Amino acid sequence: MNPEHYRLLEEARQALPDGFKVELSGDVIVMQASPSSIHQLNLDRVRLQFDVHRPAGYFSTGNSDISSPEVGAVRNPDLTYLPEGVIDLEEHNIPAEVALIAVEVVSPSNPDNDWTGKVRDYPRMGFPLYLIIDPRQKTVTLFSEPNHDRYHTRTDREFGETIRIPEPFGFDLDLARLVPYRD
Repeated sequence: MNPEHYRLLEEARQALPDGFKVELSGDVIVMQASPSSIHQLNLDRVRLQFDVHRPAGYFSTGNSDISSPEVGAVRNPDLTYLPEGVIDLEEHNIPAEVALIAVEVVSPSNPDNDWTGKVRDYPRMGFPLYLIIDPRQKTVTLFSEPNHDRYHTRTDREFGETIRIPEPFGFDLDLARLVPYRD
């Protein structure tokens, strides 16, 4: 993406009001309202399991701006793991290539953002793993092995099962306590 075009879009994104999750995907600025308590509960149950297995020198964060100017994307994963060294960065945006994973809990109001936009953007940005928790469908999907514009591997599981999370985490994520959205 043209650096000047990206800079203008990034300025517009940062000028938007607080209280929203704001992302940039190419020429589109994506805004979402605050997540529900079911969303937050599922995210917490997953984060607690990941925290036990996170590599030394990494910390968990949610809704941090993870950027990839060369592909024109700024995303805010519900959960990611970053090296502690990023706290010394001057800019608000953290380079995507340092993140270990993107975890998203699908929003009932905008599922296409997680299932289409982020499935497109995350491999291009260099996220090695992308985990989607979908309380609408009671499923969990792990995308891995990114190569430019797509992931080569997809693993699907249902709530109640387990899913293997590869290195650098290396554990079986228990999906038994995840809660579906209520109809």
